[in-house]
Parts: sequence; structure tokens; C-alpha cells
Amino acid sequence: MVGPNGEQVGIVRIEDALRLAQEADLDLVEVAPQARPPVCKLMDYGKFKYESAQKARESRRNQQQTVIKEQKLRPKIDPHDYETKKGHVSRFLGQGHKVKVTIMFRGREQSRPELGFRLLQRLADDVSDLGFIEANPKQDGRNMIMVLAPHKNNKSKSKANAS
Repeated sequence: MVGPNGEQVGIVRIEDALRLAQEADLDLVEVAPQARPPVCKLMDYGKFKYESAQKARESRRNQQQTVIKEQKLRPKIDPHDYETKKGHVSRFLGQGHKVKVTIMFRGREQSRPELGFRLLQRLADDVSDLGFIEANPKQDGRNMIMVLAPHKNNKSKSKANAS
């Protein structure tokens, strides 16, 4: 058993530990149930729960949120439309977001998946200075999907430019 200030009390019977906890107006909390003998601590359980929730909230705040933007294309896209879509993908990668590029096949286009594959490869080559292929192109029913992720050093450059 561990005391309320972190001092070692030693091995104590459960009845004695519960009595000590009641006298000190604290809770008896099992800290390490797998240990032999199990380790218990005298503490205010409400305060302990509150502090652990605060730690969890703080760790969530420090976590980086990954945003996945999506850009949809067709296999027979016009050159100007392709340039516009490529600009959107470049902007998303420049902002540090991942981009899911989807090529939608219709009708007979489904029999020519190599057109979509070539288009995705061309797009990946065009934006290779901003990002890399995280998930290679793969056919998913009527669509072909590829995921592009920004280079690690991109985000720091864009933040430096913003300030």
C-alpha cells in the first residue's frame, strides 16, 4: 500500500487499508492489480479522475489533426481543367493537408483503367516537389484512388511564409 503523500506503508490487510482510508477521508484505489501483491494507494478518487481527464485533454490538444482533402477527376479531362485541379492539389499539399485523388470512370471508360493510372502518375509527377504518393493508385469499383501526402518540411516553410 502507498500512502496519500506517496510514502510506502507496506503490505497491509484489506480491512486495515479500508479503515485507514476511511479515517483519512480518502479512497482506496488499486493502482497495479497485476502486481503480487496488488498495489493500492490512498487518494481522493474524484481529484484523480479529474487530473487524468485533464492530461487526456492536453494530449488531444497537442495531437496533430490530419485533414484529407479530396479532388475528383475524369479520365478524359480537358487540359485546362487538369491544370485547375492540379492547382487545387498543389494548394492543399502546400497547406500541409493530405489529398485523396479520385478518378471516376463511366461506361466504357472502365475497360481502360490504364488511362486513369497514367493520369494519376502524371499528377503525382507534377506535384512531386510538394508531396509524395502515400497510397499507390488502386481500382475501387468504378473509381481509381490515390493518396498524396505533403513532404515533412513543407508545413514549416508555409508557416514561416505566413508569419
